[in-house]
Amino acid sequence: MTTAPSVRRPGPLRHRNFRLLVTGSAVSSFGNAITPIALAFAVLDLGGSATDLGLVVAAFAGAEVVTTLLGGVLGDRVSRKLMMEGSSAASAVAQAGMATTLITGAATIPLLTVLGMVTGVLSALNQPSSQAMTRLVVPPEELPRAVAVRPLAQQLGMVAGSVAGGALVAVTGAGWAIMVDAATFAFAALCFSRLRVAHTRPDGPRGSMLSELGEGAREVLRHTWLWLLIGQALVYHLFYGGAQGVLGPVVVGDGIGRSAWGAALGAMMAGFVAGGLICLRWQPRRALFAGAIMLTLTCLFPLAMALSDQAAVILAGAFLHGLGLSVFSVFWDLSIQQNIPEDKLSRVYSFDIVGSFVARPLGLALTGPVAEAVGFRNWLLVVAVVLFVVEVAALFSRDVRHLEIAGLHSDDPAL
Repeated sequence: MTTAPSVRRPGPLRHRNFRLLVTGSAVSSFGNAITPIALAFAVLDLGGSATDLGLVVAAFAGAEVVTTLLGGVLGDRVSRKLMMEGSSAASAVAQAGMATTLITGAATIPLLTVLGMVTGVLSALNQPSSQAMTRLVVPPEELPRAVAVRPLAQQLGMVAGSVAGGALVAVTGAGWAIMVDAATFAFAALCFSRLRVAHTRPDGPRGSMLSELGEGAREVLRHTWLWLLIGQALVYHLFYGGAQGVLGPVVVGDGIGRSAWGAALGAMMAGFVAGGLICLRWQPRRALFAGAIMLTLTCLFPLAMALSDQAAVILAGAFLHGLGLSVFSVFWDLSIQQNIPEDKLSRVYSFDIVGSFVARPLGLALTGPVAEAVGFRNWLLVVAVVLFVVEVAALFSRDVRHLEIAGLHSDDPAL
């Protein structure tokens, strides 16, 4: 076969640990893309309103936010491999329990809310360790490409999961769809259990949980680009989380068809994949600034839902949303990986996650009643405008514009 190895088999995939990490993450992403679709329609089928759906999703998000800082401290204290393996196995059990209640007809909206909170806690314990793991499974010179390859594999899984989610819900029902997610968590736990990595711990006595959190907070505040863009993400999730999680299934799912909403999420995931492919070849010196420019595309998805009843327009908006967010996320992740010390990396990621998502439960809970008061499409238009304004405002930061990424040269054929 004459296809260039740099395209068919990126350098980081030569490493066994990286392959296991990518495989487990991608399979888990496949299942995670199914559950939001299944859960949304499960709540609606139980007679729930947009407000009920928002509260169920907010319970998951709220539990996740509350627990993430603990996950960050533990990720810098104990084995990140153990954190990932254990949380994935426990998530498999929790999702299987949720699926069983739906399959047997025992599910109620309050019960789904509680189970969603359990799943949120387990996800929070996993995320900081998972994001910090990349640097431990590849040599430093291959980190830029690894940071692009890993999310690309995860987004491919999410594309497949988004398409499969709509079909599974339509054919088998929400319960069996969520059971598939449980199986993917079990497979991911198996992959993570086979990782062979060392976890470097700082010398000397450990401080208290609060003191270690304080160290992580001070590290975040040392970097203007870091806390500024975390603040931008807070506004993004406050407004956009409800637009996708609450209004999308109603406006698109009920207005055009449930399969159309699944296709829209699939188009967004396809945009993520396209963004990942772009990042494999396009790696500018001022990558964070380039990513921040691309992030302005995210306003187009809520704008399309607000202004159009045509599936093609909504799919295009979803694709561009995913494209812009994907490019930004890769360059954002690389900026953190290259500029934060190893012994603080999980904690910084936990502050990134919490700062980004802390307002999401509030947005999810309020989206239903606010949108019902002002009109669903009117609120989607407000969301689009807010996203565009805050994303453009970040471009005026000198620190965002001038942060340079080490080892990135767009003309280097090895990249």
